Amino acid sequence: MALYEITTKQEFEEKVLKSDKPVLVDFWAPWCPPCRAMAPILHQIAEETEFDVVKVDTEASQENAQLAIDYRVQGIPNMKIIAGGEEVTELIGMKPKQTLIDALEKAAAK
Repeated sequence: MALYEITTKQEFEEKVLKSDKPVLVDFWAPWCPPCRAMAPILHQIAEETEFDVVKVDTEASQENAQLAIDYRVQGIPNMKIIAGGEEVTELIGMKPKQTLIDALEKAAAK
């Protein structure tokens, strides 16, 4: 549906916590090769499905760094599916596109 890159906690609340459907949140950093490799897959999911993808560069701002701490991100890429304001799934490391879509669809079915 859409891909957002956020840098503030307010944007995170608007695009993720207040969303009426599950959102795939990608915690990443520009220096991380697996994160860069996941980027085209995340863009495809955002374009080809009804789900939003929110990218949080953990080093882009102090607020993003705090979000990573709040969501217990210890390694990247770290993708979380958040539905109804709550984390429902965590996927760490590189994942196939279909694995991410399946997780989003499962969260939407709840």
